[in-house]
Amino acid sequence: MRVKKLAPPVEVEPPRSGEDASDCVACGTHDDAYIWVSERWRVRAMDRPTGLPMVLILECRSHFDIGDLTNMLAAELGVMTVRLERAIRSLDGVARVHVNRWGDGSAHLHMWFLARPYGRLQLRGTFLSLWDDLLPVIPESQWRENLAHVAAWLADFGGKANAEPAHIQWESAGTFAAPTPTSTNPAAAQDTDADENRRPKTLGDIEAASAAADSGVRVTESPSDTPQTVVGSTLPQGDPAPDAEPEPHSRTAPLPEAPTAAAPQSPTNPQPA
Repeated sequence: MRVKKLAPPVEVEPPRSGEDASDCVACGTHDDAYIWVSERWRVRAMDRPTGLPMVLILECRSHFDIGDLTNMLAAELGVMTVRLERAIRSLDGVARVHVNRWGDGSAHLHMWFLARPYGRLQLRGTFLSLWDDLLPVIPESQWRENLAHVAAWLADFGGKANAEPAHIQWESAGTFAAPTPTSTNPAAAQDTDADENRRPKTLGDIEAASAAADSGVRVTESPSDTPQTVVGSTLPQGDPAPDAEPEPHSRTAPLPEAPTAAAPQSPTNPQPA
């Protein structure tokens, strides 16, 4: 391994990407490519997950570099920087948020926000952007959930959130196979087989059962040994058994008739002799 030698300085630096506003990639990108947009600012993410929990870029809509901002945009840049830092730091497992502006690749203002994972002390300092290429990539579902969280946080103060969390892959109930219960009891298995034999299994069995029902053959049950008492029956009853106690009469004794008062007779006047 050899240390790379320092190259001599060049007389004229090459132009950056987007020096001409007509060729600026940021100006020609539609709002759908950003997770959050407003009237003067936009926030975009990488096109795929990386090793860090979150990597975002803040851009202004107008084609300015940081030194060309108006006083109003400069003031809003400070507010947007604080607001976006808080949103990223609220994610689970984020200890610090590194805010960087290099400006060597593109002439359009863009601020980098890198989330340092909690507990990863080796990632502290200026090499966090290099570690982003070396760390294992985080799951895409977690990445999309983090993007949706930050976008919703910014949308609470205005603008529009375009990022949505990952959709849940629901499974229909028909895809779950229910286990078939098995019986270890031989007697229960024989009863099950007998029930299966009695059940009609084909259309012919069902038609035969219907024909037998239409032939007029009826199955009568044997009379019960327990005598039935018919209430209010006028049929003569048989003689009671010798040892049987006489049943109390259920007839109601007739009420005595009210005495009829005799009509008073008028006294007869005696005839004179």
